[in-house]
Amino acid sequence: MNILLEKIDFSKIKSSVIFLYGSDVASRSLPFKRDEVAYIEAKRKEDISSLVILNRLPYKIYVQSFNSELPVDESLEQIRKSAAALQLMLMKEKVQSVAFTGEGIIPEEAVAFLEGLHMANYRFEKYKNKKESLLSDVHVDSLLIEPEVMKENLNLWRRIDRLRDWVNEPVMYLNAPLFADILKEEASALSNVKCTVLGLKKIEGLRMGGLLAVNRGSEDEPRFVVLEYKPENRVNKRPVALVGKGVMYDTGGLNIKPDDYMTEMKSDMAGAATMASAVFAAAENKLPVYIMAFLPLTDNRPGKNAYAADDILRMYDGTTVEITNTDAEGRLILADAIAYASDQKPDVIIDAATLTGAAVRALGTSCIAVMQQDADKYFGLLNIIGNRVYERLAPLPFWKEYDEMLKSEVADMINCNLQAKAGTITAGRFLAHFAHGCPYIHLDIAGVAFYSKRESFYGQGASGFGLRLLYAFFQMYDTIGN
Repeated sequence: MNILLEKIDFSKIKSSVIFLYGSDVASRSLPFKRDEVAYIEAKRKEDISSLVILNRLPYKIYVQSFNSELPVDESLEQIRKSAAALQLMLMKEKVQSVAFTGEGIIPEEAVAFLEGLHMANYRFEKYKNKKESLLSDVHVDSLLIEPEVMKENLNLWRRIDRLRDWVNEPVMYLNAPLFADILKEEASALSNVKCTVLGLKKIEGLRMGGLLAVNRGSEDEPRFVVLEYKPENRVNKRPVALVGKGVMYDTGGLNIKPDDYMTEMKSDMAGAATMASAVFAAAENKLPVYIMAFLPLTDNRPGKNAYAADDILRMYDGTTVEITNTDAEGRLILADAIAYASDQKPDVIIDAATLTGAAVRALGTSCIAVMQQDADKYFGLLNIIGNRVYERLAPLPFWKEYDEMLKSEVADMINCNLQAKAGTITAGRFLAHFAHGCPYIHLDIAGVAFYSKRESFYGQGASGFGLRLLYAFFQMYDTIGN
């Protein structure tokens, strides 16, 4: 979808228009006929989020109201959702070009509407012969938004689309080596991002026992990708270390998943895709934050000489891990990556992973399960940002007592607590062991990374949930000390 800033004279528009109406103070300035204004106001009294359609054949005016008196975060989320609902209507009516203007709104509200519209307009149609009729062009009144703000947001939204493409892509077309190649190509297009790709031999040299074990059942070699964005005007001397789970497809290994659980497992690399996208988005818009990403990539298959329950692995940092379930593979490849990231002495380590079904059962599909260790100030900002952009965090307890559930009789740890208790927390505690004293935040995105049915502007399939959160966190990173 193209979003174009231009001067719009409402009185001369002869095409379909979206008109965003916020504060009631603007009622006297509405550019409509008296009877139209009366109709709009009557509808607002019935429902302040109403959509009124004025039919001025051969085009229509879509007057979308919203409640500007709500708390800011709620109001902006309502606007995004209204935009998503309108996008579906425009698609059914096969409208491909609209103008966008409004009254009684501020720039943040205009941006929120366009954000919802752009994200809702996304479809993964690469393999469809018959494609849907989507919005192609939105002509935005230049009085609403500054060009620099529009450009920055467009870059972010297009990066979200690219992230969703990666997560939606089937593993037969996107395995670990191919994804590593794509990340290297993306980095090369951004002169300020360095990409290092480690192949099988180098991973073996580093003795990344978790990544190597999970890969043993696969026909495809693993990859370990390191991205580095280090701007000259950075506000942090030490990097923010992002770690993302990159299981390109998860069969469960020898603890193979039943059919209904294996569907959508192409999305098990959403953590790696999200963290790579966060680096690229920050670099593209030249945010002054030093960021590194550590991305272990493999699929988890039951073939060849696949690792098995009762195996004992020696991880990158020397920790030994008894395998109790081969379907708890994500934490194994993340553990190696987190330990490797800790060697860089970062400000904070943040990982993102579609890690546990327990997170979905506990919290549903509207928030991220989060745990943190020694990272109060970083988590404090991230939590505030989560509320602001409405990609909210649900903190879970992270007490050391949960470590008792990870004890092994034959190794330092087990990889999976087999009791039907605290599955999300014990997975996080397992990972925290490998942070080695670095401030650490664990984001379990299992409930939000991929939707089986349409969820407002996040759509169906890959959602991109979490990238707006991380980007806004980097925008505000210089406030950490305060």
